[in-house]
Amino acid sequence: MTEDILTVEKIENKGFAKRLETVEEYYFSTKLRQVRQMISEGKPVLNMGIGSPDLTPPPKAIEAMVKALGDEKAHEYQSYQGLPELRKGIADFYKSQFDVALDPNIEILPLMGSKEGIMHISLAFLNEGDEVLIPDPGYPTYSSVTNLVGAKSVFYDLKEQNNWMPDLEALESRDLSKVKLMWINYPHMPTGTGGSLELFERLVAFAKRHHIVLVNDNPYSFVLNDNPISIFQIEGAKEVALELNSLSKTFNMSGWRIGMVSGKQEFIDAILKIKSNMDSGMFYGIQKGAIEALKLGSEWFDSQNKIYKRRRKLIFQLAEKLGCTFNKEAVGMFVWAKLPFGNRSSETFIDTFLIEKNIFLTPGTIFGKNGEGYIRFSLCIREEKIQEAIDRLA
Repeated sequence: MTEDILTVEKIENKGFAKRLETVEEYYFSTKLRQVRQMISEGKPVLNMGIGSPDLTPPPKAIEAMVKALGDEKAHEYQSYQGLPELRKGIADFYKSQFDVALDPNIEILPLMGSKEGIMHISLAFLNEGDEVLIPDPGYPTYSSVTNLVGAKSVFYDLKEQNNWMPDLEALESRDLSKVKLMWINYPHMPTGTGGSLELFERLVAFAKRHHIVLVNDNPYSFVLNDNPISIFQIEGAKEVALELNSLSKTFNMSGWRIGMVSGKQEFIDAILKIKSNMDSGMFYGIQKGAIEALKLGSEWFDSQNKIYKRRRKLIFQLAEKLGCTFNKEAVGMFVWAKLPFGNRSSETFIDTFLIEKNIFLTPGTIFGKNGEGYIRFSLCIREEKIQEAIDRLA
């Protein structure tokens, strides 16, 4: 035992990887430990912070996965590129939902969740010192992965007065010579701005002018959104763009870890080269379930959105009780709300609210400096729990 301890100490004395100094543990990883501790102490904490769908995946997807367990090759290593039927299912989904044509053989790569795609793309395109344009506010993983691969995060502002869209004129005035990659995310998380084809058209033109790879992270298209769009609806977008998508939010399959990246063959081949060295293919049964989910259409989306609309209406009531203002036309599974003028910082407000009311919300600051003064409510919580939160403020 003593020898083991000494060995560990010697290893630690040599130091951990320097890349660990560029990132911190993910906010929700640390905060949820506090929430779990409070719950273990008997406190009735309501978790309204996490965007993890609590609704059930499509029954046909579950049935297909269960049935697949008996298939002869179900438990073997799977192709790095996924089943051909899955790639075709993704292509059919993009055609039916976005009127976008993708070649399932060369323009689609299934992923174990789109989050891993952020790492794969970064490893495939970025060298040390390359710069990456990252939205502020935006998904924290864009910057953490950029830092982990040794590239430089360059944040661009999204402001409420500009409807949380980038100021491309301001970006044009900056030195973009080292920028290799630009992350965008419409419909936008956390603000719920839907984006537009006109915005995509301007972004594609911007990327072409500056020889930048444009990546649209697009998992929220079908949640409370009457106008789903894809970057590939813009003519010529495939020359410079990639798009990530996921079944996590659309089909309540977040724990299954199913996503995809789409784009031209040269881009997909580069990402595959990275991916094939990092995993051994997605579990067969999950792929079979995904194939069935992707066949669903408007009836499925409508049924889910009826639930989210009821929840959102209650969240609006809760936000109003807190004196917050918000955009009722925003889309996605969150409500992004501005704290009353003169309030304490977002994180101070959230921490106090958690202790005093046993309700966990998300501070806007975890998404960037422009999130200060804002908080985020998740719709991934049952109506009776939202009503309970409202009642606690009565």
